[in-house]
Amino acid sequence: MRKEIRMRKKNFKGRCEKRNLPKFDDVCRTFDDVMFACADFLSQKEDITKIRCNVPLDGTDFTTDFVCTKADDDFCVFECVDRKHLTKPMTAKLLDESREFWTKRGVTDWNIVTGKETANED
Repeated sequence: MRKEIRMRKKNFKGRCEKRNLPKFDDVCRTFDDVMFACADFLSQKEDITKIRCNVPLDGTDFTTDFVCTKADDDFCVFECVDRKHLTKPMTAKLLDESREFWTKRGVTDWNIVTGKETANED
């Protein structure tokens, strides 16, 4: 069984899908189904003008999944997590660190995106 930590380290070596999507400065690299779907969703939102993915959290070894610039030049942040990992202490700790990091930088629109629950989830 592999260890599941939902915020990725800067040098993550797992599954990666690379795509060119509208509003992304660079190639969009997604690492799971939740992140893949979120990238599609964000690229279609009319109020978002620019999207960066896998943005390093300065002073840590982790990244934020998506940092978006809105039409009013405000920012919003999205962290993608499988629903079944939300109650894990390490996931909660890392999400809190992300929220605090962005709050200190004036970002108030911070979001968690979760996958759908299915009947056969462990």
